[in-house]
Amino acid sequence: MTVKPYVLAEKAYLTDLRRHFHAHPEVSLKEYETCKKIEGELDSMGIPHKRIGETGVYGWIDGKKAGDGVTVALRADIDALAMEDLKEVPYHSQNAGVCHACGHDAHTATLLTAAKILKAKENEFSGQVRLFFQQAEEIGQGARQFVQAGLLDGVTRVFGAHVTSHLDSGKISLTAGPQNASCDYFKIQIHGKGAHVSTPQLGVDALYIASQIVVQLQTIVSRNTDPLETVVVGVGKLQAGTQYNIVAEHAVLEGTTRSFLPEVRKFTNDRVVRIAKETAALYGAEAEVEFLDFAAPLVNDAKAVEEVTAVTAEFLPREDIISDFQKALGADDFADYLAVTRGMYAFVGTRNSKDPHTAVAHHHGLFDVDEEALLISCNVYVDYALWVLNEKPEA
Repeated sequence: MTVKPYVLAEKAYLTDLRRHFHAHPEVSLKEYETCKKIEGELDSMGIPHKRIGETGVYGWIDGKKAGDGVTVALRADIDALAMEDLKEVPYHSQNAGVCHACGHDAHTATLLTAAKILKAKENEFSGQVRLFFQQAEEIGQGARQFVQAGLLDGVTRVFGAHVTSHLDSGKISLTAGPQNASCDYFKIQIHGKGAHVSTPQLGVDALYIASQIVVQLQTIVSRNTDPLETVVVGVGKLQAGTQYNIVAEHAVLEGTTRSFLPEVRKFTNDRVVRIAKETAALYGAEAEVEFLDFAAPLVNDAKAVEEVTAVTAEFLPREDIISDFQKALGADDFADYLAVTRGMYAFVGTRNSKDPHTAVAHHHGLFDVDEEALLISCNVYVDYALWVLNEKPEA
């Protein structure tokens, strides 16, 4: 790995920022202090900014080079998770019950560092860099706020990067096509009829019906879906009943569906609704089904991947650029940007054999990153933005 000198010069700044954010995590839609820190850093750089929603920050850098220009957008998610930080490190979370266990602290620090470098290079490009410090990725409610604010209008390319403990430090995945599955949340409410358990014939058992729905939902994958397609239908929560000797009058199921293709996504969700309603009706109950769209499938644009690969190959050996990274059923609402703008989402390896915490799975209290690898992310952010601004590719 040989990152550019202007990136290496900001290593201490990047590391200090990352550790600050790691020590001060905030959950989705509550990223108030995180935003204040981001805004303070942007102010010190002379970069204008404004809030998107209550806890998103949008900054922009206008190039000062003469001539017409294009617009490139760079994104970092900023929210943390409601879980304990189990690591014994100097930058241990100071907010009890909240932890940056997915690397969003690293993303935020990396984009701020890239912004600092790009601001210093504003005389080298025309056009505009848009900086998205996006809230609420973990609950799929952040990216759409930036889209709805019109911030993708006129954008030629959008780029983002996520750290991963599934790749060694020094490697990066730049893979075309589907990378992350869609994520839909569903809630099924069963309305039955209460009775004493000694007279079940007088009631309609919502708990029993809910359990049958859970079983029948599994047939979507096992009997209704092409075995070559990837689909998940999972129920993670079932609540029913009020007392041990009363037939449950009401039950609630909560779960998720995931897939990679829009048509498969629609079919799967339609089947959830049909199974819930028809199973409930079979036993004399009624079912209400509510769906929430958390994220679309994330599909990297092949042309954008080709461009980023060429830029990255200028400072990273080709053997360290992965072009066939395995798809993941975890979702990311960066997909909302790719649904309207050409671009890509990279995965940067942060696993270092010298630090076992960097090999821990995401969303675990021991999760950590190799901070050296963040220099790669930063370098790609900067160099790809400059390439887009100067080469002006077709949107």
